[in-house]
Amino acid sequence: MDLRFAATAFATALTIIDPVGMIPLTLVATAGVRRSRQRIVNEAVLVAAGVILLMGLVGHPLLAYLGITLPAFTIAGGILLFLIAIDMLFARPTGVKQTAEETREASEANNPAVFPLAIPMIAGPGTLATVMLLVNQARGNPERYLMVFLAYAVTLALTWLCMRGAARYMHRIGTTGIHVVTRVLGIILAALAVQFVINGLVQTPLLHH
Repeated sequence: MDLRFAATAFATALTIIDPVGMIPLTLVATAGVRRSRQRIVNEAVLVAAGVILLMGLVGHPLLAYLGITLPAFTIAGGILLFLIAIDMLFARPTGVKQTAEETREASEANNPAVFPLAIPMIAGPGTLATVMLLVNQARGNPERYLMVFLAYAVTLALTWLCMRGAARYMHRIGTTGIHVVTRVLGIILAALAVQFVINGLVQTPLLHH
């Protein structure tokens, strides 16, 4: 069993989705909505899971069709993850997960399950890029594919639990506690992002002439 790859897959999935960070976002997105919050959360996680699975399945053929090499995608994915890490660390919205326009549209939506909770807050560009990145790094190894699947399945389960009990957890943890967890995850994500860029640079043919 490749424990290093498993640790990378789980750490990446956990930090990029940030289940604890979804607690206040769930409360904001569902405020004033007549539909049951529990039903909205169920739909949001199911839709996000479907989108993530789809990108995991078609990601590699899509890259091959577009002529994008693995080193190029690894570097691009690392840069994108680093932008999200900055967002998490300094609370400066970069627009990588959700733009200001999307936020305004979300406040007017009657059903926030698909937008903005499922997309882009759970299955955003960063999450989809990471899934494709990990699947490509699996290099056809069934065991690694299983690790990626389990990493996102467990993370989505934790996200579902956090979103289901959002009001209760928000009361117990408090805003400060959520900020602390988000920043710690941001540090881990920043380190992973830099490592992805280094891996991509090492693999590029330009350094092997």
